[in-house]
Amino acid sequence: MAVIAGCRTVPVQQPPVSVGQTWETTRSELQALDHYALRGRVAVAAGKDGFNAGLRWKQDGGHSQVSLEGPLGAGAVQISVDGNNLSIVNSHGDHLDRDAARAELVGRLGFDPPLSSLRYWILGVPDPTMPFNEVLDLQQQRLQSLEQGGWQIDYTGYMPAGGSGAGAASRAAAGAAGAASGGAAVGAAGTAGAAAAGAAGSAEAAAAWLPAKMTVQRSGVRVRLIVDGWSS
Repeated sequence: MAVIAGCRTVPVQQPPVSVGQTWETTRSELQALDHYALRGRVAVAAGKDGFNAGLRWKQDGGHSQVSLEGPLGAGAVQISVDGNNLSIVNSHGDHLDRDAARAELVGRLGFDPPLSSLRYWILGVPDPTMPFNEVLDLQQQRLQSLEQGGWQIDYTGYMPAGGSGAGAASRAAAGAAGAASGGAAVGAAGTAGAAAAGAAGSAEAAAAWLPAKMTVQRSGVRVRLIVDGWSS
């Protein structure tokens, strides 16, 4: 494990022989990634309120299209972010822009979501525009946790890029078993996963593994995300 502040690494133990490319290389590739999609589920707790919702996130260049399906009543909330432009279509079909859209989100979610940073956090990397602190799994060369912008992000599971459902969980378990037996199997699985995923699209080409479970929290707010599948 290593603690990283900004772009500086303070090792707390000697790293093993790398099973693939370095974290610095992977981080840069994922931060540059701007075409991907995920589907999953979120559980949000804000103060005394909370809800569960289906989540779909599609990133197309600098444009983020987010769908929360079923929160706070029937229907879905569609969120569109492009730079400083924010718009939403709420479950009643009302279209709101900028300040009105942000006020609607805060009112419905109970907090102001850090959408511009979340597009990076869900990939398992810090927002490159802000200072950060990292805790790195040196053997696997991916994040265990991240502090940025007043938020704490913890990563408790990863899946192969392009993976979904029980198949991804099975492959993730196989990777963990390989690590326990010495790490060589992880390197082989990661390399094979990256090669197969690279043929499938840009998200898979950037890294063999992407987050499957994560928690984003600050005082009074906790968001838990389970990813069911990644695609490009």
